[in-house]
Formats: sequence, C-alpha cells, structure tokens
Amino acid sequence: MSARWLEDFEQFAIEVILERRRGKRATALRRFLWVLSGLFRAIVQARLWLYRHRFLRARAPGSLVISVGNLTVGGTGKTPVVEFLARTLQDHGRRVAILSRGYKAKKPPILRRLQRKWLGLQKNKTRVVHDGERLLLDSRFAGDEPFMLARSLGNVVVLVDKDRVRAAVEAVQAFACDTLLLDDGMQYLPLQQRLNICLIDRQAPFGNEYLLPRGTLREPPENLRRAQYIFITKSDGADNSTLVERIRTYNSTAGIIECTHRPLHLKNLYTGEELPLSWLPGKHIGALSGIARPESFEEKLSALGAHLNVTSRFADHHRFTESELSDFITRCVRRDLDAIVTTEKDSVRFPHRPQTLEVPVLYLRVEIEILRGQEVWADLIHRVCKPPELMAPERVFV
Repeated sequence: MSARWLEDFEQFAIEVILERRRGKRATALRRFLWVLSGLFRAIVQARLWLYRHRFLRARAPGSLVISVGNLTVGGTGKTPVVEFLARTLQDHGRRVAILSRGYKAKKPPILRRLQRKWLGLQKNKTRVVHDGERLLLDSRFAGDEPFMLARSLGNVVVLVDKDRVRAAVEAVQAFACDTLLLDDGMQYLPLQQRLNICLIDRQAPFGNEYLLPRGTLREPPENLRRAQYIFITKSDGADNSTLVERIRTYNSTAGIIECTHRPLHLKNLYTGEELPLSWLPGKHIGALSGIARPESFEEKLSALGAHLNVTSRFADHHRFTESELSDFITRCVRRDLDAIVTTEKDSVRFPHRPQTLEVPVLYLRVEIEILRGQEVWADLIHRVCKPPELMAPERVFV
C-alpha cells in the first residue's frame, strides 16, 4: 500500500468529515463515523476515569512536567508555542527537555539498528534529536516538529520516543533536565503532569464539534477543565469575548492567554539568506504546503501583500519528493513568479537542493506574540521558575 494512496485516502476522509463531499455514500459514511464517535467518547472518558481514580497510575519522573496540547487534531499552532515556552524557561535558568512522540518519524535502517544492538549501544529506544549542544538527527528520523524545534532552539534537549515515560527518565538521568515539556501531551496520561496547557485555535476552536472519527475533537470540550492555562492561538487582535465566555463554561479558573503567530522574516531554504517582510508586498509567489490548515498560511501571505498566483496543498506531514518540487518549480517558472514560499514546518520535509532551481524557495519564519494576558504569562513563568521547595506537591491532572 503506497504512501501516496494513504495520503489520498486521508484527504478523502477529511473531506467527508468536514462535509466537503456530498452524495449518498458520503452521507452514509458520516453517519457510520458518528456512531463510532460515540464509542470513542466512551473509551476516552473511561480512560480518564481510570487515571483519576488511580486504577491506572501515572509515573512521576522526578522532574517538573508541563504538557502542551490541544483538544483537536492538528492546526492549533502548537510548535511555535512550545518553542516560545522552552526558550523563555531556558532563559530563566531552567534545564529544559522537549519530549515528543516523533509523529511519522522514520526508523533507522535495520542494519544500523542491528549493529548498535550487537555492539551494546542500543540501551533504550529513545532517540536524541538534540543533546543541548549538537543536532544529531535529521527530520526523517526525528520527525518534522522535533527537528524544527531542535534546529530553532539550538541549546535545548529534544528527545523522541512513543514511550514518553522512558524519554522523561532519559532526560532526567542522562541530561540532568529539571523541566520537561511534553509536546502534544494533553492525552498522554502515563506521565504525571504538574501543569497542563491547552491550545485553542481561534479560527476553529472545537473543530467541527464532533469527536473522532466523525470530527476532529480528541476529547469532549468539557474536558477543557483539566487545563491550568489556555492559549487562544491565531488571534488577530479582534474581540474574543464570545469564545472566552464558552471556555469559561468548561473551565472557570484557568489563566487565558491570547496570542498570534507573528511573521518575522523569510529565509531561503537552500542558501540561508534572510529577507525582510518588506520584500514580500507586490511579489507574485507560489505557495506550497503540507499542513493541517493551509488556508491560514495562505491568508497570512496575502495579508503581507503577496499575490498568490499558484498554490498547492498536500496532506499534513507530507514529505515532499524531488519530482513534486521540480513540478511545482516548473509551474512557477512558467508563470514567471518571484519565489516559492512554504511554512517553516514544511521546509524540514523538503528534498535536497534540486539540480535546477530557477526560482528561490523561501520559508516564512514565525514566532508567538502575546496580545492579551501578559500577566497570566508572567504568572506561568514565575510558577515554573520559583524555587522547588515553594512548589505545591505533584498531582495528576485528569
């Protein structure tokens, strides 16, 4: 079964779920998925109940654990928030490690795995993407988001393991980390968490309001009560009082922070040259992406003054091939475009420099900017960075 076929099927399923597909078959499939959603909800709530009542126990790794996650599948802008938080905590003297499951990361070649096992080097399966000093894995074996975080931060430990309890132990014992950021960790309950940060996309706060597989919700909205801090991402400065009011019906005490993904500059993927945002207005570009919400990226480029003449969208986490990039470059050259622009997250999944590159390939570098709730952010940082003896005892937030 080819990767391309799986991507096409994934795109078809998304179109059915989001009701972009019409007809009797699509309607029948949505009804079937709705039934499965009821079963999924029962399983999710039962699992939470088992952890809450200690029938299943979370493990404490001997270090502060902060979960950064969401209620929906993809598209909340989580990676820049994790980077912003890690950088801030590191600047405040914490020894930070980011723990990721490495979604769609490729396994090392079997000969290398066997070699390491025979030589006694394969003591555990945790992959060290960055050891705090050096970048050790590329995006294929690290996963795109862990690699992007490791490359951007430069001095933060980044570990990949589906068993993040094992990764947490590795971070504490091998790297002496005192603060663990659990990337995409709201649903990862085996690791005891002291703080739970939940991200909500202002543009689609609760997806299409259905749980998986009928919708994009991983948990019911009422489970938002487990969060101590809530980030409303992709804000544009407009009034969010209606959304805040709904959030408060589920969680009346969490600190709320409203933030935006602020563009910083453009960077040439193959030469490293940086271009200011002032270069973009009036330019005719091709937009190429493989993310959960490509329309958000394309709207941002238009808002910056670019003319989007050619766009191409692939499935989330798509790893671009040389032929796909060459075909898109050819389309852009025929239209005499000024550049191809992609996201930073996509840029780590691009192939090596093509033999012919007749149009520059740029990615848009963004960072988090807090629009409202600066005092809540300051409280979060103080709560994490104050002396350990003043911290409240650990507990499980489920």
